[in-house]
Amino acid sequence: MPTLQLYATPHSGHCHRVALLLGMLNLTYDVIDAPAALRRTADFQRLNPVGQIPVLIDGDKILTDSNAIMVYLVKRYAPGSHWLPEEALAAAQVQVWLSRAAGEVRYGPGSSRMVVQFAAPEDYPAALAISGRFLPQMERHLAKRAFLATDQPTIGDLACYSYVAAAPEGGISLAPYPAIRRWITRIAALPGFFAMPSLPLPQTAQEE
Repeated sequence: MPTLQLYATPHSGHCHRVALLLGMLNLTYDVIDAPAALRRTADFQRLNPVGQIPVLIDGDKILTDSNAIMVYLVKRYAPGSHWLPEEALAAAQVQVWLSRAAGEVRYGPGSSRMVVQFAAPEDYPAALAISGRFLPQMERHLAKRAFLATDQPTIGDLACYSYVAAAPEGGISLAPYPAIRRWITRIAALPGFFAMPSLPLPQTAQEE
């Protein structure tokens, strides 16, 4: 079986979610560091014309988009597993959280972190507003359940985890959200978990 290759950077939540799944599926892979300068090269853009990470190489297959990569990995290496259930309603619930990861999580906690930590040209007040609407909804959803989509962890959980757990790095405290913090602890206790390297907390997000 050819070795999987993951183009990634250490502080990318999109890359982290894919790496988490690779580890939790016990898959061997090589990491190729892909900083911004590399992503602007013609060679990289032949892999992904939009110049974004992660990119996964599996033999002659090239996969882009973190959520799509996770779907591929489960279908290819762990079909029928709890990570992406076959049952219709459960599969639909996973898709809900993949969509929220690409929507509210990306443009809320993800965007705020990008502005604070990397001076990304994004709308910080809008990111705070999105987070202020989304995190209370997530808190209520998790108040009486262990995981987001089903009673076991799915790729929906991994898709949301990295940027939600790192929300304080973007100036968003998780102190008001005990159910979310318990969920973060549950994900961190899963076999194969490893943390995304931490970045400094701005004063506004110092946890109590």
